[in-house]
Amino acid sequence: MKTFETITITQQKAVAVLSLNRPEKHNALNSTMISELTEAFIVLGSSTEIRVIVLRGNGPSFCAGADLNYMREIAAFGQDENKADALRLARLFDTIYNCPKPVVAQLHGAVIGGANGLAAAADIVIADENTYFAFSEVRLGITPATISPFVIRRCGQAIARELMLTGRRFSAAEAKQYMLVNHIETAENPDAVLNASLQQLLAGGPGALADCKELISAVAAGSATGDELLDYTSERIAAGRASAEGQEGMKAFFDKRKPNWFQQPSHEN
Repeated sequence: MKTFETITITQQKAVAVLSLNRPEKHNALNSTMISELTEAFIVLGSSTEIRVIVLRGNGPSFCAGADLNYMREIAAFGQDENKADALRLARLFDTIYNCPKPVVAQLHGAVIGGANGLAAAADIVIADENTYFAFSEVRLGITPATISPFVIRRCGQAIARELMLTGRRFSAAEAKQYMLVNHIETAENPDAVLNASLQQLLAGGPGALADCKELISAVAAGSATGDELLDYTSERIAAGRASAEGQEGMKAFFDKRKPNWFQQPSHEN
């Protein structure tokens, strides 16, 4: 893996830990970080060695939104330049959301503005109990447009309206109540929830996990209904049963052994 300017990547067995690495700026997003994150998720998503990706931030915060200098730059852009820049950010969130590997976001400190897009695009979101969140865009006279599809998929329209329209700060406990966070971890044992999640994810077949993510997206989109949906889901499970991975998983179950893909996590912060 190449060396990046704004992120770091470490590999611990089959787990890749991707860390936002602008701690002095609270990992605020700029054009370089957006580009590097997109590239990293594409590379890690296609790697045969990686089975799970952990997304986290170095320093006091996960991500405090957009970098101030970056905001000054885009404020001077014209309409076309602004749209191209916004599309790059939207594609980052989409790349995370559609990554074939499970993505676990581990949050702490500030999660502001666009940082909520990074988190909402992940499959599992874990937050430190002292994490705080805000959709602060309206207070700058703009809208949380590029993050909205991913946030609304997680929390629904009613919650999104209240949080996005007010721009208010809210806690990790509230975020869990709103389904923006799956689990909360404590300072006493900060990696316990993460390690449990990694263990559960690594127990699944790599191909089945990728197929499951694609299946959920397709069914949730509602593009197929009635008999077409029945055919689609039947074909997916039939293909899985006939696959080498499916055959190995079922054989391992009947043999009362671990399947050949099973691996214990070795994650350490």
